[in-house]
Amino acid sequence: MKITNLRARQILDSRGVPTIETEVTLEGGVIGRSAVPGGTSSGEHEAVELRDGGVAYGGKGVSKAVEIINTTLLDELKNHDFDQISLDKKLNQLDGNDNKSQLGANTILSISLAFAWAASRTGFKPLYEYFGQLYENERFTLPRPMFNIMNGGSHGNWATDIQEFMAIPLKPISWAEKLKIGVEVFHQLETLLKGKGYNINVGKEGGFAPQLGSNQEALDLVCQAITSAGYQLGSDVGLGLDVAASEFFDKETKQYELKKDGRSLSTAEMIAWLMELTDRYPIVSIEDGLAEDDWAGWQLLTNRLGTNLQIVGDDLLTTNPDRIKQAIDQQACNALLVKPNQIGTLSETLSAMKLSQQAGWQNVVSHRSGETEDVTIAHLAVGTGAGQIKTGAPNRGERIAKYNELTRIAERVEPTI
Repeated sequence: MKITNLRARQILDSRGVPTIETEVTLEGGVIGRSAVPGGTSSGEHEAVELRDGGVAYGGKGVSKAVEIINTTLLDELKNHDFDQISLDKKLNQLDGNDNKSQLGANTILSISLAFAWAASRTGFKPLYEYFGQLYENERFTLPRPMFNIMNGGSHGNWATDIQEFMAIPLKPISWAEKLKIGVEVFHQLETLLKGKGYNINVGKEGGFAPQLGSNQEALDLVCQAITSAGYQLGSDVGLGLDVAASEFFDKETKQYELKKDGRSLSTAEMIAWLMELTDRYPIVSIEDGLAEDDWAGWQLLTNRLGTNLQIVGDDLLTTNPDRIKQAIDQQACNALLVKPNQIGTLSETLSAMKLSQQAGWQNVVSHRSGETEDVTIAHLAVGTGAGQIKTGAPNRGERIAKYNELTRIAERVEPTI
């Protein structure tokens, strides 16, 4: 497929922070468009975003990346034939660095995903089928949504130390029924918070972020919302946590500082605390329960809880095949959080997912705190048969866009009764 034009522009993500949107035009006039999300609590080992620096937009502008696409990369790619793998390989060669520090992972990813959209349209197939072909998957399934209905950490002005509290439908029911559960629990939580006199302001991922007295109080409130909505804890709906422990890990003292609980914990004590929570609450998934380089701790955590729980690596792994291989060898977790902008191209994202799958792990396709209306990850979850997706609360337009796209996909994928 021959690229005939590239056009990039600076747009805003859901935080009002600049990001890149790129259009790729293929021979015949078919256009694909993609916008790249950004993270607030980003792992140290993620591929590098290219930002302008300086005064404008607090240094977070992407005009340099836009210019690179509209000039340098246009000259390099225009009138050349590519498939997805050869394009992504070419982009990586032009950068020349494993961490994408020359061109920026955001620059590269915007072209990689826009090309995927254009290629799928050229082939008259939905994007999830295009992903499935690349991933060698023919079994398209709607993912289990992990509804982040309460935000804390850096996503919720430190309402709690834990960053995300998720309600997760557990039964093998239709996409529409799973979505209904999330919406009903979310609205019941709003009613519950109002009744207790809490504010109902929301965090960066659409979940409520009231200032609470402890992390445990947030879990109690989510449990109350689930039962008040008419669902059974542990059978209908389970709980998930994104602890984002790197955000409150003190590198000098090697302690986890739980300010809401007034506790300073060692790695062993942090694991013991997480074990206490799983004994008390129907938790089925823990993401980033420890800091991103606490490898020995991750091994112990997975050894203690990995038989019965999903132990998800995000900051630990950053969708990076080298770190995934290390975690597989060390048995440091049993699930991968998939964020394409952590690695920089579609091909590398799919390779990371395949590596995880072949190890017997679970894949969880994920949004970022700074999202756009782009719905690529909805197709990625379906096309790879990932089985799970994190895309925030059923609230805020950039989150709802993904849920609505999955509803449209369900009409084509799920059998009608």
